[in-house]
Amino acid sequence: MKKSTIVLIIILVLVVIVVGVAISSYNGMVSKQENIESSLSNLDVMLQRRADLIPNLVSTVKGYTSQETEIIEKITKARENLVGAKGIDEKAKANQELTNSLNALMVVVENYPDLKSSANFIQLSDELAGTENRIAVARRDYNNAVKSFNTTIKTFPNSILAGMFGFNQATYFEADEGSTEVPSVDFE
Repeated sequence: MKKSTIVLIIILVLVVIVVGVAISSYNGMVSKQENIESSLSNLDVMLQRRADLIPNLVSTVKGYTSQETEIIEKITKARENLVGAKGIDEKAKANQELTNSLNALMVVVENYPDLKSSANFIQLSDELAGTENRIAVARRDYNNAVKSFNTTIKTFPNSILAGMFGFNQATYFEADEGSTEVPSVDFE
């Protein structure tokens, strides 16, 4: 074999390897991006389930507590914000607002023993608690998918391909600052 033929074969093999790595990297990034979309969809389903439970819970509480309209109005507004939220940042903020409102409601419930023992309230509270757990799992799954994707597009050589093909860093679903603070409810 001639030297030129060997060099041509080596170059051809290198091109095939580079193209193969590029295709594999691109497909991996697409797969991880789809995983983010799937995780976000699952999170949206859980947030919608939560939003669907709220009117029933509010109606049950209204039957027992006529003077707690401010908290009920906050919950209703927070629910509307969650249902109308578009982007991940809006959803995270609306979710936190609803969580804070529901926490305030639970403080109010402590002052109404009849409400706490109501079968409807107990059932709705249990369903809401289960939904809250599902939301936490869906949020964790979404954030894990985002972490995997972001790590992939930041590592070499994927970082080069990500820039060429327009893959951008995904946004985490984060709680607002101060979300760990206990809500205060004043009955005066």
